[in-house]
Amino acid sequence: MPSSSYAPHAEVQSVYQAHHQWLRNVLHRKLGNACDAADVAHDTFERLIRANVREPLNEPRAYLRTIATRLVIGRARRAALEAAYAESLALQPVAMEPSVEHRALILEALEQICQLLDTLPMNSRRIFLMAQVDGLSYADIAQQLDLTPNAVQKSLARALVHCYTAVYG
Repeated sequence: MPSSSYAPHAEVQSVYQAHHQWLRNVLHRKLGNACDAADVAHDTFERLIRANVREPLNEPRAYLRTIATRLVIGRARRAALEAAYAESLALQPVAMEPSVEHRALILEALEQICQLLDTLPMNSRRIFLMAQVDGLSYADIAQQLDLTPNAVQKSLARALVHCYTAVYG
């Protein structure tokens, strides 16, 4: 049949009617599951349509089997990848959320710390927080507050002694 009078949709319809059930049976034996076989058979004919074949197929079963085999391999690879991903997720540590009691203890401790810091002179409190919370060095604190590093060190030492005395007496 010349290419100019070839009707691809009619050919696909003919191949579908003649070989669809055969392909589903082959895939069912291969996959062991009728639903998966139906899905792969559907995808096979979808690929055949998208291939936009311009001439009649000489060996339609071989062509369909090749497409279906490639789809089955792709599904197996995807399933293996999904299984590996699920396994790696299972190995991740479970996010720990503190219990209500633990949260209450943490909040109570934070409240006590805030009350303790409120008893420090403002400049000492600021230096203490910059060093302990922000992790800044004496030189960085000194530069930001326009002080000498020695003054920062002494103020921080007084703040630490004050906190120690308040906690341990």
